[in-house]
Amino acid sequence: MSESIRRSGEYEHPQGDGKAPAADSVQSADQGQASAPVNPEWPPPPPYAPAQPFAAGSGAYGGQGGGGTAAFPAVPAGAAHASASRKRARGPLALLAAVAIASAVVGGGTAFAFQELTGTDTVASSSTTTNVVASSQRGSIAAIAKAVTPSVVEINATLDNGTSTGSGVIVTGDGEVVTNNHVIAGASSIKVRTSDGTSYTAQVVGTDSSKDLALIKLRDASGLKAAALGNSDGLTVGDQVVAIGSPEGLTGTVTSGIVSALHRNVTVSTNENQGQGDGGWPFQFGGRQFNGDTGSSTTTYQAIQTDASLNPGNSGGALIDASGNVVGISSAMYSAASASDSSNAGSVGLGFAIPINTVKSDLATLRSGSQS
Repeated sequence: MSESIRRSGEYEHPQGDGKAPAADSVQSADQGQASAPVNPEWPPPPPYAPAQPFAAGSGAYGGQGGGGTAAFPAVPAGAAHASASRKRARGPLALLAAVAIASAVVGGGTAFAFQELTGTDTVASSSTTTNVVASSQRGSIAAIAKAVTPSVVEINATLDNGTSTGSGVIVTGDGEVVTNNHVIAGASSIKVRTSDGTSYTAQVVGTDSSKDLALIKLRDASGLKAAALGNSDGLTVGDQVVAIGSPEGLTGTVTSGIVSALHRNVTVSTNENQGQGDGGWPFQFGGRQFNGDTGSSTTTYQAIQTDASLNPGNSGGALIDASGNVVGISSAMYSAASASDSSNAGSVGLGFAIPINTVKSDLATLRSGSQS
């Protein structure tokens, strides 16, 4: 059954006095203009506010109690229109301001939300995930390489039994660099070269062999571009990643791939004498040893697995997500070569990186000068 949606008496007495309007009062309201057809179910609103005086009653806001309609003082049509316009104008602006304030205090995607509102692109702080590259260039390997390469350095360490070549990630503008412990373990001197060819000497600040991490400090450095440290907990298998490092001393080499797996238990040596030189480092995975014997002193960490090409010298370099945030420190690679000859090793698409959240949680300890 179909019926008109109208409550009894809803439009029968628009003046609220319980009486139907006289015909001449309707003509007076039209002020002599030609009368238009009127739908009896949906009459047009009155052309001006009712002129009844305000009547106080027992209901809310002076209404008539029991749900009756309250009568309000007449308001000039122009004033009512202007007031409504001002309210409408303030509404969207107030809402936008509230959204902007809310975005400013929410963690995680804070900078991205701010960029969407302002159209700007900023380098991240070390505690949030942001867009280092422009939103429109997210996932562009060229854009990621251009933005992050200045934050990755080549490290050459002089050891008692030779040299070790690896990479590092700049974390402060005055020259703090994170790398693998195995890159600088046992070094008598350390030299660092930035992407623009500038060379620095460096000293070890702190080491943590249990996580294969080290922090070094470049002497007399300033104005360097610090990397944006992202959130490795947000990674999923299949995410695009880019690796930047100095394999075989080829500074600023860029490769790309995906996250192949997460939470791989990789076991590495904590003995500095187990290093193979050229950034190679023996490790165990799945009960097997790669790139040499890890010895008796080892530690295990959960690594990010990637098929981005990693080679000797990539150790300590950056693994980067599609937005340009560093999400891992490259640390180990599978070698198909003889265990006794890792210098001939080449990437076969099985590389591992220390999650950046592990690095961030260890920075305070490294900065304190801990040597473990």
